Amino acid sequence: MKPEKRSISIAGHATSVSLEPAFWEALRDMASAQDCSVPDLIRHLDAGSRDASLSSTLRVAILNWVRSA
Repeated sequence: MKPEKRSISIAGHATSVSLEPAFWEALRDMASAQDCSVPDLIRHLDAGSRDASLSSTLRVAILNWVRSA
């Protein structure tokens, strides 16, 4: 699967996130489960402490969410 790049504004700054389609789908499911939008979920996850790129942070958050289900 080829990654898809999408743009999002975080704290007033435009950035792009590149994820495979399966991860975008999982983010939609995760956001729906938390009753928020995908951009709001990404902003929330970005606001936490992170030691890696935003894309990596999102993949790990998705993995943890799936494992806890």
